Amino acid sequence: MTFPIRLFLLLFCPGIVFAPAIGAAIDQQKVAEEFQSALSHYQSGQLDRAAAALEPLARELPRNFDIHELLGMVYSAQGRKQDANEHLQQAVRLNPNSAAARTNLATNLVEIGKFPLAEMQFKHALTLDPRGYDTNHNLGEFYVAAGKIPLSLPYLQAAQKIKPDAYDNGYDLALAYVETNRNAEAERVVNALREQKDAAELHSLLGEIQEKSGNFVAAVHEYETAAHMNPSESNLFDWGSELLLHRTLDPAVEIFQQATYRYPQSQRLAIGLGMALYSRGNYDNAVKALIKAADLNPSDPRCYYFLSKAYDSSPGQADEVLQRFHRFAELQPRNARALYYYAMSLWKGRRAQDASVDFQQIETLLKKSIDLDSSFPEAHLQLGNLYSEQKKDALAVPQYERALALNTDLADAHYRLGQAYVRTGKKEQAQQQLEIYQRLRAQHMAELDKQRSEIRQFVYSAKGTQNAPAERNP
Repeated sequence: MTFPIRLFLLLFCPGIVFAPAIGAAIDQQKVAEEFQSALSHYQSGQLDRAAAALEPLARELPRNFDIHELLGMVYSAQGRKQDANEHLQQAVRLNPNSAAARTNLATNLVEIGKFPLAEMQFKHALTLDPRGYDTNHNLGEFYVAAGKIPLSLPYLQAAQKIKPDAYDNGYDLALAYVETNRNAEAERVVNALREQKDAAELHSLLGEIQEKSGNFVAAVHEYETAAHMNPSESNLFDWGSELLLHRTLDPAVEIFQQATYRYPQSQRLAIGLGMALYSRGNYDNAVKALIKAADLNPSDPRCYYFLSKAYDSSPGQADEVLQRFHRFAELQPRNARALYYYAMSLWKGRRAQDASVDFQQIETLLKKSIDLDSSFPEAHLQLGNLYSEQKKDALAVPQYERALALNTDLADAHYRLGQAYVRTGKKEQAQQQLEIYQRLRAQHMAELDKQRSEIRQFVYSAKGTQNAPAERNP
């Protein structure tokens, strides 16, 4: 987790007095000059020179707050977070009533992953300065970065009242409102921010607000505006995804094609293009896009899920698809779906081209998939289908029954189980299963809803794990 809170520079005191350690004598003017020189180096970005000047001072004056504070800040800026922590802690011990010193320590604690200690320091800083903008904003920002959005709200709201024109706090407050489904309040804050600066990220956030409010046309307009203002990977993904979610397929394909050309290393754009092409019925190109996505990040399971949907309609690329599923299974041998995808590509992908299918290998892979995840209904269904094709109804029936126990909406499982019951003389049970199958088929518009749900799930997960960080305009 990255944390955007800035370190506070506390050191503006040219007349500062450096008290010597007991029994020691120092040249105060010389020390003050060396300290001011170090401060100047720090402010001008010459961190090595600043550290070199401060380190002997810290040894000579171990109980001087300003020296430890500045040295901690220098180390932090150098990326030496553990070293920084030692000096920032000492500064807090020497001046426990400094809210800014506690904030500096808290920020560094976040950087080294000590979140409970950081939270404690941010809270302590707020206790020392309860009406301060920075202390309220920083604690709210901490909770935003930690994913504890509801906890962030009172502090971001307080900071907003103290400094209503603070852009960063306003943006985070609007984001927190969106995440807690307070869309009207979020829109109000964003529109107020736009009076200061009409930024692409604000239109992107408005797009999310409109989408959550069910205003598809308005959402597309905002995402499009954001993408034109700043054609970043993130903004193009949001625009294309909004069109895809609502099956405006031709424009979605065009957006994703342009975006993948601009950002050829973005896996989520490649997946988005594959999904848009598949939804439009362009299966060959969909598979090509999803294969590229698999090559960009071979360990990401999302592209394989959609590739498993598309490749059956594009048999001409069976060998390339098989290679990707094989690689995925080797990369993640404990992933039930990885083994399942590989089994299905061996079985279905080559069926039209290769009569020598290794059913034993496929059976082994499906059984391993079930061993890894016994609650995976599709694996049970396909193992039942494998047995059924081999005329092993006694083995197929329990697999169908298990698949339906896990998911009663699997129409194919009801049909297959009904057929197996027919062959084994269980006519009444067979009739029941076939009636359920017919009823589910009559409701088959739910398949489109399922596809939309799968696309929506990918879009939301991809927004949470972006290939490129979200841009914040300066």
